[in-house]
Amino acid sequence: MTPVPVTGDDARRPSLLLVTDLGYEARGRRYCDEDIFLASRLREAFDVALCHPRDAAALLDRFDLALVRNSGPVLHYREAYDAFRARALELGVPVCNPLDGRGDMAGKGYLVELSRDGFPVIPTVDRAADLGLLPEAGEYAVKPKLGADSVGLRFLAGAGVRAELEGEDEGVLLVQPRVDFRYEVSFYFVDHDFQYALYAPDPERRWVLEPYAADEADLAFARRFIAWNALDHGIQRVDACRTAQGELLLVELEDLNPYLSLDRVDEEVREAFVARLKASLASLTG
Repeated sequence: MTPVPVTGDDARRPSLLLVTDLGYEARGRRYCDEDIFLASRLREAFDVALCHPRDAAALLDRFDLALVRNSGPVLHYREAYDAFRARALELGVPVCNPLDGRGDMAGKGYLVELSRDGFPVIPTVDRAADLGLLPEAGEYAVKPKLGADSVGLRFLAGAGVRAELEGEDEGVLLVQPRVDFRYEVSFYFVDHDFQYALYAPDPERRWVLEPYAADEADLAFARRFIAWNALDHGIQRVDACRTAQGELLLVELEDLNPYLSLDRVDEEVREAFVARLKASLASLTG
């Protein structure tokens, strides 16, 4: 008997492990809603299963690829995340985002590197001996390199900053001048393709976002950091602030599990983002 080829709806679809923490509570955002929506749309092209980041390493060998989404700050499950990374590398399972990101995925030390190399970033140091490299400011932001979601963030006067750095192991904390800015703006990319931008007109309400019409200068700014990170694929969010003088400065390069605020864009933009993400993921399955 001649075998009947498997085609159409009977063909095996790629299996996708979507790593998320649906129970994580973030200030001003509902992570779970976004990932429930994304899972529903990705099922149009993949067989999708959702799992908590603590379970990802144990389940990974059953899937063709993994997508890390709103899984919360890694510092809350460091050992599980390290096990997931090791297992993905061992199995050769593609992960989105790739595991070699140079931004927040590796901690916030990149802000020191970018500041030292003259990139348009909020000036940043991680040693007491380098405090003189920072501009004078009434207050300074002090935060851990491995922090996230403002965990451990404090604002201190100059004398307190030096004492704080000298009291910690070298290089554990970051220090930045507290910048007077007009608003924060985020640029969202899939692979190296710009998708949309959102901004918070009120600096006191970071997650009350509105669509932002990015101009060529804005996109050149954001693309500079996407190029620096050199990820082959994945979702990245470039967070910046517009200073009182009109300059854009990088706040963070989110390349692990950036929240997308898809509820803040219109349907056409949201659909275009989903289509681009599907294409990016499909390219990883051969």
